[in-house]
Amino acid sequence: MEGHNHHHIMSVNVDTGIDRYPQWSVQETKEFLMIRAELDQAFTETKRNKLLWELISNKMKEKGYNRSAEQCKCKWKNLATRYKGYQTIEPSMRQQFPFYHELEAIFADRMQRMMWNEAEASGSQKRAVELYSDEDNDNEESEGEKGVTRKKKRVKSSANPGNMNSLREMLVDFMKQQMQMEVQWREAFEAREHERRVMEIEWRQRMEALESERLMIDRRWREREEQRRMREEARAEKRDALVTALLNKLRREDI
Repeated sequence: MEGHNHHHIMSVNVDTGIDRYPQWSVQETKEFLMIRAELDQAFTETKRNKLLWELISNKMKEKGYNRSAEQCKCKWKNLATRYKGYQTIEPSMRQQFPFYHELEAIFADRMQRMMWNEAEASGSQKRAVELYSDEDNDNEESEGEKGVTRKKKRVKSSANPGNMNSLREMLVDFMKQQMQMEVQWREAFEAREHERRVMEIEWRQRMEALESERLMIDRRWREREEQRRMREEARAEKRDALVTALLNKLRREDI
């Protein structure tokens, strides 16, 4: 009960702290998630992660963002919580969370590492952590406390053979999610391809119609030019005939 209350109090403090921090921009958050993704394996392999958050803070400063280790840690917890919430809604609604795909990639890579570790460890359960484990809690245990913790983990692992089944269920859910994403991506790609083909056909038809119209206009222009030329020639012939007749008349009068 005390642990539960303590966790609740920490959550409230985190939310309150975020309100005091300057708002994160979209680009800043994307840069943060790229750095966090690079260090995700280190976070899952150690509980002494205070230095990792300091490292992230320094990397953010190198990119021009002044964020403390505590701010980075709070931001990650907030994003992970939102991501878990959006997993329960329709896939089409997940686009409302602009960082869904970045977090999905991080947790997908984490799941793959868990699969590889499980395969290498055979039946060992010493690293049977949950996908959304609370790896972000700073844990500065003494060596004696670490020994007790490792002993408790071994006892819990041997006394809980259901961990393997839980991991299998997680892997099955993960594979289903990957297949669903693949189907959605393929459907979206086919829809875009169909739209592109329709637009290409419409564009070609418009070009053909414009070309036909241009040829018709050109033909009409040529016909008008031909008629004008014929009229000019007829007028010239009449003019020449008139001049010739006048000259002949003048010659006769002179004679």
